[in-house]
Amino acid sequence: MPESNRLLDPILKWYAENARDLPWRTPDASPWSILVSEIMLQQTPVVRVLPVWTEWLERWPTPAALAKESPGEAVRHWGRLGYPRRALNLHACARTITDEHDGEVPGDHAVLLTLPGVGEYTAAAVASFAFRGRHAVLDTNVRRVLARAVRGEEYPPKATTPAERGLAASLLPGADDAPVWAVAVMELGALVCTARAPRCAGCPIGELCAWRLAGSPAHEGPARRGQSYAGTDRQCRGRLLAVLRQAHGPVPKEALDVVWDSAPQRERALDGLVADGLAEVLDDGTYRLPA
Repeated sequence: MPESNRLLDPILKWYAENARDLPWRTPDASPWSILVSEIMLQQTPVVRVLPVWTEWLERWPTPAALAKESPGEAVRHWGRLGYPRRALNLHACARTITDEHDGEVPGDHAVLLTLPGVGEYTAAAVASFAFRGRHAVLDTNVRRVLARAVRGEEYPPKATTPAERGLAASLLPGADDAPVWAVAVMELGALVCTARAPRCAGCPIGELCAWRLAGSPAHEGPARRGQSYAGTDRQCRGRLLAVLRQAHGPVPKEALDVVWDSAPQRERALDGLVADGLAEVLDDGTYRLPA
């Protein structure tokens, strides 16, 4: 019997009873609001995304509304979500959608892939959740569920493989169920089949899970270590960017120097912000968000 037939019903039933009530999942959520949510949710927990997503959609309910603003305003209102280049990507998306797609998020998967900063996962997610397309949606949570339930492995490979794509495609149900299946497996990975402490006893497919049936064997690959943050260039960049976000005009270099003690690291981080388009240095040596 195909795995899709064995896993589909229990996962969809579990999702119907346990799905989180999130605003980008409501029937009236716009494709733009779903695109914004998907980019914000990359490597960022829902609890941190919710208030920023709400503020963004109130301020910029359409791509055209954001496209009228400067890239710096997108970075400013990104707040402390981290990985702020995503804000620049969203701003670039808004301008491309406005200029090339009459202000409407395209529903075609191939066209979505041409938008700035939109990769394999985001294109599939938006095509599925906003336009009810039939696509394999492979985020970290989905990959982990499929690795355990079907392949009997505790963790998936670090990078998505052709074998994973083939497996996900083989499990896709028909067009009516495919979008719900995609979000349901994702939700199962986020709430039950978690990375560090899976709740196997409460899993709707626990009796079908190849990894659990094999005795939950430990991961045999390289040790999986969490990313450190304290003292890193990323933390330094965050401190510098916070100063620029709080200011509504150019910032003297001295105001940036005081937020990080290590001068070599601070200069490297500041140069990186400029190179990435997240900051600009003016002729008088002051800095600001991109105009």
